[in-house]
Amino acid sequence: MDIIVLKPGTKRDQISRIEKKLKKFGLGTNVIIKGTERTIIGVKGDTSHILPEQEDSFRVMEGVEEVMRILKPFKLASREVKQSGTVITVKGRKIGGKKLCVMAGPCSIEGPQIFMDIAEQVKKAGANFLRGGAFKPRTSPYSFQGMGEEGLKILYEAGKKTGLPVVTEVMDPRDLEVITEYADILQIGTRNMQNFRLLLEVGLSRKPVLLKRGLSATIKEWLMAAEYIMSNGNSKVILCERGIRTFETATRNTLDLSAIPVLKKQTHLPVIVDPSHGVGHLEFVAPMARAAVAAGADGLMIEVHSKPEEAFSDGEQSQTPEQFRKMMKELKPVARAVGRDI
Repeated sequence: MDIIVLKPGTKRDQISRIEKKLKKFGLGTNVIIKGTERTIIGVKGDTSHILPEQEDSFRVMEGVEEVMRILKPFKLASREVKQSGTVITVKGRKIGGKKLCVMAGPCSIEGPQIFMDIAEQVKKAGANFLRGGAFKPRTSPYSFQGMGEEGLKILYEAGKKTGLPVVTEVMDPRDLEVITEYADILQIGTRNMQNFRLLLEVGLSRKPVLLKRGLSATIKEWLMAAEYIMSNGNSKVILCERGIRTFETATRNTLDLSAIPVLKKQTHLPVIVDPSHGVGHLEFVAPMARAAVAAGADGLMIEVHSKPEEAFSDGEQSQTPEQFRKMMKELKPVARAVGRDI
């Protein structure tokens, strides 16, 4: 007994009675889908001790249409819960629909003038989301760590002037409150994919969360990380494939495009791809972006910098605005071929 499907028009007091009964069995509730016709309640806790006759007692309650068991360990993210793909709307722009989302911008926010210039150029080229890092997780403690709140203010102003929703990374639960003030989408980076405390904290937020795959994470581990966020009430999770660590050294990481169809089969959550981090070399970014769209990705995250040779971080994989514009044109026929728009 993992989800309870309610009948159309179920009233709040009927839901309350279901919640009270679940509490008697030591279980919690998580209303995950509120549609125009039906609401689905996710049951929190270990339901393995619930006997068949106890499960049946929920079926006869007012407002209940069906009680279901989910076979996958990731229950809320599973296709068994929701067969149609989830579409997340952020300031009128959709992630997961027919139109591909493209998140573009520099790895790090370096200053107001250069960031605004990049923001305006990526929007003109067709990007519909703006990305930029204010808090940067770096391998070396001596590398540039980001501008912090000052960078968030620059990001917010650029988003305001261009009209693009903005996405930036959260590294520490202590920064969540200030980042939530400025960002439209909260990014969990690869190094924090299994930072369970952080996942639970962003789960309490109602902002969409972009969850990047861990360096060596299996798809199951990745989906279980998404489950942590969703189990705390936030169903607006976007998965981002950004390459995994393998024995291969020709590219920075190994971009696992086979994850896209696998995820599409297993989860209803939207899936985007970050080819910039996936390959780590400029010359391979555009080909892998095209391949990601062909494989069924719902969007892309691309690093763009007006002067990559002077970038504070990841300049070797960043496109110039002109290169980004060229890539966006090349993506259009690919998107059309698989029934998508860009």
